[in-house]
Amino acid sequence: MNQTNYLKLFSLIAFLAFATISCWATAESLHLLLPNLPKIVCWVITIGFFFIASWGSKMIVDSLNQNIYLEKRGLRLVLGIFILIIFWLICSMPTNTHTFFYRNVIGDKVNTDIAITRGYLGQIKNNTKNKDQATLKINELENDIKILLGELEAEIKVETLPGFGKKSKEILRKIADKLGVAKIEPLSHKGVSKQELIMLCDAYRKKIMTLTDTRKNNLISHILSPNPDNLKEAKIHDDNLALVKKYIDEGTIDLNEANDIKDVCDKLNTGYNTVKKNRNFVNFASEYDEAKYTADNPVTEVKRTISVFDVWTDFLKGEYKGYGFTFWIIISILVDVAAFIFFDIAFKEREY
Repeated sequence: MNQTNYLKLFSLIAFLAFATISCWATAESLHLLLPNLPKIVCWVITIGFFFIASWGSKMIVDSLNQNIYLEKRGLRLVLGIFILIIFWLICSMPTNTHTFFYRNVIGDKVNTDIAITRGYLGQIKNNTKNKDQATLKINELENDIKILLGELEAEIKVETLPGFGKKSKEILRKIADKLGVAKIEPLSHKGVSKQELIMLCDAYRKKIMTLTDTRKNNLISHILSPNPDNLKEAKIHDDNLALVKKYIDEGTIDLNEANDIKDVCDKLNTGYNTVKKNRNFVNFASEYDEAKYTADNPVTEVKRTISVFDVWTDFLKGEYKGYGFTFWIIISILVDVAAFIFFDIAFKEREY
């Protein structure tokens, strides 16, 4: 009898230990999803659900135990399965897995989301996209002019018929098109000697390079920039995210605290919307980023991570490969199953 009592006591203590872990994980997930719901309410809901799930598991075990007398055995089995599906498979296990997974990845998720968003805000502030496009155009212009200048000099210095002739005029016309001018007037000096041809080539080079510099300055001066209000907004939100990163590193912001992570999400969300508003000034790293930041209602990576529904949706889509999500599913199941086993032992029906 004493051994039985000791076993029941040990099983009760073990049940409470595993149940506490499970209820904590579920309460944390629920509080992340509904931060305005007081944590004590989350715990009350969680404990109630877990106790019901435990009782459902006991109903299944009892209904399968032929060594005890039980009325309506089949009904108890069906009801126990139903309870276990609703309160454990749908409520407890997914939220437990979410909490374990969340605490393992949230730091990297937040740092990555902040870094990428600040990168795009920085592009808006510095007008990086249009400056890069202008630089590409300038480099292309310089390369084209260099090639055409080489052709012009070669044509002027050709041994069979040196000097500025018909073909040289055609090359000069191509250069004018590249520089966006109506016409480049040929120089009055022609020259036939080797020294004169060198001087002629240098004169054309100086004239064309002067026009090239003018064209380059024109390209730079016509770069489109975000309006002042958008630039101010981008700077404010970038500075806010920089402070968030600083406070996280200092430990002032606790990423496991629902209200803190909600504030982080709010700051990131304003950053996402600023990027969306200035999408024409952003060079997105991938099509995925572009779709994410320019969606009708952008949802941050961190926001998806704090939602148990979004996390499981992303997992089922195969988006968490390499994150060890399956491992946390197994851990969650083992914790709950252990609690159910000890619950059944602690409250086992007396055999006949």
